[in-house]
Amino acid sequence: MSSPFPKTADKLKGVQILGAVPSEARHILNPEALALVATLHRSFEATRQELLAARKNQQRLRDEGYLPDFLPETAYIRDDATWTGPPLAPCLEDRRVEITGPTDRKMVINALNSGVATYMADFEDSLAPTWHNLVDGQVNLYDAVRRNLTANINGKPYALNLDPGRRIPTLIVRPRGWHLTEKHVLVDGKPVSGGIFDFAIYFYNNAKESLNQGFGPYFYLPKMEHHLEAKLWNDIFNHAQNYVGIPRGTIRASVLIETLPAAFQMDEIIYQLRDHIAGLNCGRWDYIFSYIKSLRNHPEFILPDRSQVNMASPFMASYVKLLVHTTHKRKVHALGGMAAQIPIKEDPERNRIALENVAKDKLREVQRGCDSCWVAHPALVPVVLKVFNEHMKGPNQIDLPPREPYKKITQRDLLSPFVKDAKITEQGIRTNIVIGILYIEAWLRHVGCVPINFLMEDAATAEVSRSQIYQWVTHGAKTDAGKTVTKQYVKQLLEEEYAKLVKNARPGNKLKRAYEYFAPEALAERYSDFLTTLIYDEVTTIGRSVPAERL
Repeated sequence: MSSPFPKTADKLKGVQILGAVPSEARHILNPEALALVATLHRSFEATRQELLAARKNQQRLRDEGYLPDFLPETAYIRDDATWTGPPLAPCLEDRRVEITGPTDRKMVINALNSGVATYMADFEDSLAPTWHNLVDGQVNLYDAVRRNLTANINGKPYALNLDPGRRIPTLIVRPRGWHLTEKHVLVDGKPVSGGIFDFAIYFYNNAKESLNQGFGPYFYLPKMEHHLEAKLWNDIFNHAQNYVGIPRGTIRASVLIETLPAAFQMDEIIYQLRDHIAGLNCGRWDYIFSYIKSLRNHPEFILPDRSQVNMASPFMASYVKLLVHTTHKRKVHALGGMAAQIPIKEDPERNRIALENVAKDKLREVQRGCDSCWVAHPALVPVVLKVFNEHMKGPNQIDLPPREPYKKITQRDLLSPFVKDAKITEQGIRTNIVIGILYIEAWLRHVGCVPINFLMEDAATAEVSRSQIYQWVTHGAKTDAGKTVTKQYVKQLLEEEYAKLVKNARPGNKLKRAYEYFAPEALAERYSDFLTTLIYDEVTTIGRSVPAERL
């Protein structure tokens, strides 16, 4: 009896690769994996486009004065206390410290040797999506799952620490968000979703082997703005699990609550993914970016200098309290935010103070009930582990009673821009300019995360930088010195800071091009949805079309 499902060769018709595929990556871009990409694209691309159009419509409504709020039509989901997520998955019971970073080979090895509970391998904010970076990252993760990962970089050998009895961190992969495409892969003449490509290639090649290794196909899902976007992921998960023949519910997904609209739909997002959900994460920098972006037309929501907006700010604290309450009610993890500091080797005293501040931040999170947090650098692991080991004796806090009575979080709590001693400073404007230009310059050199002022900056922090200046110029905000933030004033500061950067730059830099991208955003001449979509074409090198069946 013939199979009712199309053969791989039939699925590959109309699939084209527009980038070079090196011989060492052909096992990654195999016909079956590409057939899954094509199947998911054909099944779900129309829904993705509908959801992206709905985002634009919601932003138009916010611009007109309709502020984000809890959805009345889904109150039944929030009010029903009987449903929960699934049991915690293997190797995801204890996640007390997670490290994040891009998927280059050195990073993957160092992350898996860092002594954390999990490693989020990032195809999103900390990776510039060149074809080489994406394919190389998939090769590295394929080898990481199989514990067969070595490298020699500038004469220095790197290898996984496979000592008996040592736990290797659980691998979790972050595919790109719904707004990003992958222009190097066409299906029926259209570029595929970047997220679908990242997910499908990793999942097909590694799902069964990860189960053999004792964990599973685990993912972090970024930048969703509506619970129906979570439903789309859930439908994709079910389709993919059927495709490779593993039980539904094998996949587990942690969702970053890093947009303001999503903060009002936490229950609904968990509900849509209730067979696959692992937890919700406080994506703090993207959340601040989304707060500004969502409310940018409203002068009453102006935020002060980025350095003043932290997790102690009332609206941020409310967001964390709601996340912890919601996740634990549904029996899944509350995952804390990022510590982006990197060592200050030449100044021990500054380094000591920075690490003390990290410890205080993580103490606040664990005491609020978080089961985990993120770090960007292995040097922070001992500091953060110490805090969690002292204050979280079990593998998590899901079933523990709250440390303080829960007070219902309201719309006002999540929207209030109050920050104690809030002020906008000229130095804050200058800092945003430097971070924005330097990050874009790094991205143009195909580098997705870059250390600036002893913080690891990625796309999220660059988005905050340009969005703040846009907001201040648009509404004529005043500095603490009483100066109005006008376009002319910012242009003067832009030119001064740009001149300093050029003076100290290395040959071959891309600062001029970075300035050209950043300046119109900061001067409020335009506001792009995302820097990454604005600049994507610049890091995309389209090659000769190769039909997938010829690979």
